[in-house]
Amino acid sequence: QKMPPALPATINIQEPRWDQSTFQGRAKHFFMVTDPRNLLLSGATLEEARRVVEDYRAGTVQPGLTEDQLWRAKYIYDSAFHPDTGEKMILVGRMSAQVPMNMTITGCMLTFYRTTPAVLFWQWVNQSFNAIVNYTNRSGDAPITPSQLGTAYVSATTGAVVTALGLKSLTKHLPALIGRYVPFAAVAAANCINIPLMRQRELKLGIPVTDENGNRLGESTAAAQKAIFQVVVSRIGMAAPAMAIPPVIMNMLEKRAFLKRYPYLNAPLQVGLVGLCLVFATPLCCALFPQKSSMPVSSLEPEVQDQIRKKDPWLETVYFNKGL
Repeated sequence: QKMPPALPATINIQEPRWDQSTFQGRAKHFFMVTDPRNLLLSGATLEEARRVVEDYRAGTVQPGLTEDQLWRAKYIYDSAFHPDTGEKMILVGRMSAQVPMNMTITGCMLTFYRTTPAVLFWQWVNQSFNAIVNYTNRSGDAPITPSQLGTAYVSATTGAVVTALGLKSLTKHLPALIGRYVPFAAVAAANCINIPLMRQRELKLGIPVTDENGNRLGESTAAAQKAIFQVVVSRIGMAAPAMAIPPVIMNMLEKRAFLKRYPYLNAPLQVGLVGLCLVFATPLCCALFPQKSSMPVSSLEPEVQDQIRKKDPWLETVYFNKGL
């Protein structure tokens, strides 16, 4: 039997499989990255994916390896191992845990919003989860110190709780449906606090900017501001459908005899609706902006522009990793 031709060692698995200049390509990439099924993979499967990827990067192609198998191994590897340190990431902090974890937390925030202790508890749970995600997906180039992590965690939790309790008191005399949107406002406020604080080192010192070929040209705080703004918009966009659509449906269902007869189904129904929204909202909102973002050299700080002009006078656009 004729053996299939050996896979060339020239496929660039440092980059995603699909064209990242299009929304469709980015969406396909993030559907793979956030696939919750990756959480169910055994340790042996993860180690095998690591071996395939590391061997391929070193120029060794395993016999019989197909291109599809290589890309599958790359996405399994990326789902579990940190891109900079190579360490296995905390299970609940991985991008593949975003849907199941957010589905449970958001569903409970939307279900138990009526009492102050419940608001406090679920906002605290949500910000604790965010802190784990931000720590797990930290950049190796700009490590997060324990004090920065603590400050971001306390500030975001306080911001979320204060917003939630403040809005809750304001909506007491308004229709019940408006009260259901208090958790979303609190989460949006917390994202606006948490992400800039978690990445404050980048805002102070800048993030690396490169040319099209990845050659480092310097560090820019203007690029950091744009990157963080894009991440905040993506995170709020991720939360919006899951926190905006289920309240309308639940508000209608609670008026029907079915939920009055079986009130214990309220939380599971809410969690299920949130999960359905998040399965699509998480990858699609991650795909709103390219991971490798860009901006004109003329928009950078004057001193960084001068630095770049000395290296390449004709360069018009720089690139940077916006983070997640």
